[in-house]
Amino acid sequence: MNNDIYHEKQVRELCALHALNNLFQSKDAFTKVELDVICHSLSPDNWINPHKSVLGLGNYDINVIMKALQSRGCDTIWFDKRKDPSCLNFKNICGYILNVPSEYKISFITLPLRRRHWITIRQLNGLFYNLDSKLDVPQVIGREPDLLNYLKEELDCRDKELFLVVTNNIGKDQAWLKNQATYSNNLQEREAEILQLKDITSDEVNVTINPLCNNKTEWS
Repeated sequence: MNNDIYHEKQVRELCALHALNNLFQSKDAFTKVELDVICHSLSPDNWINPHKSVLGLGNYDINVIMKALQSRGCDTIWFDKRKDPSCLNFKNICGYILNVPSEYKISFITLPLRRRHWITIRQLNGLFYNLDSKLDVPQVIGREPDLLNYLKEELDCRDKELFLVVTNNIGKDQAWLKNQATYSNNLQEREAEILQLKDITSDEVNVTINPLCNNKTEWS
């Protein structure tokens, strides 16, 4: 395992924070305080904030992740999993965030609560890694063909969703696609349910933001 890879481990329900820091490969990329401020900005008039756990333990939704990435110059694009991932131009994508079902445990007791978990996948030193904060160490996925097979397998599950992280220019030009004509990223046509997208309209999914992948060393 490459010791240069930053891999933040799971604490409480802070998987969104871990996913963001693992994506940026820095423990200082984001803080819980910053994500809480974003939650408040999204729903300033709500006594109980709908974008995080009422207990203050985390459990941030996609709105928070999108706003956080926006502040760092990234577009967040929902991938229509009815499409084949082979349509993706991997070279123009900074990273991938998976939303998956997750059990909620206290000590050794599994509680009957519906929870979601955020996982970052990104390329480091020529290989793609699963940087899931629940893993003991980063999991090597491999190169582009391996990533393609991995994404196909993950997206076969109805309860899993994929978000692409790209730069502003890539998002604007839809250069994350190999062929734009064969893909329609229209949220209103989708069949799969995406959980916790309460405040996002179809116009807001491709958030306009700015350069995160311009540093080729950082995103190698």
